[in-house]
Amino acid sequence: MKVIGLTGGPGMGKSTAAEALRARAIPVVDTDDLARELVEPGQPALTEIQQAFGGDFVGGDGRLRREALAQRVFADAAARERLENILHPRIREKWRNQVASWRAEMRPLAVVVIPLLFETNAEIDFDATVCVACSAGTQHRRLLARGWTAAQIAQRIATQWPIDQKMANADFVLWTEAGLEVSAEQLDRILLQCKSTVPC
Repeated sequence: MKVIGLTGGPGMGKSTAAEALRARAIPVVDTDDLARELVEPGQPALTEIQQAFGGDFVGGDGRLRREALAQRVFADAAARERLENILHPRIREKWRNQVASWRAEMRPLAVVVIPLLFETNAEIDFDATVCVACSAGTQHRRLLARGWTAAQIAQRIATQWPIDQKMANADFVLWTEAGLEVSAEQLDRILLQCKSTVPC
């Protein structure tokens, strides 16, 4: 089985690429989804977060106040590292287990979406890496459309490698500037190359 790691900056099209992959019957696990599962009420990670950051970050319904925690950790590198130390090992264990399950099912190809793929040295686990990217201007417009403020955009982009660095380290770049149809054609070419070569 070939395993592809897919990464990119916020607002650059990782989720859209993941949807396109699923539409092609390729199994995908998104580590953002795993992170949300890990902080559901009753999960050990949520208890650790509460102990590390205080009860103010858990609402009366027992759920994590995600935006409040995000404001804290994206403004404080030490706090962000503390949160990552709680979540990242658990996230990695979950996606590795999922990949092992797909491998046992003899799936020919699978994809793991990891925003911080290179930052966490996860590329060693993959046969190939794909960086989803677009121009800074397009990224900014997309994130503003999500309701992010300019300050939030700057903070969150600053916590990742510059996109040029991610692109340089990736085996393939999926450029999402020109619309869905063009991106789909690029994606199909990448998949064809990954399926036809060893390694990708």
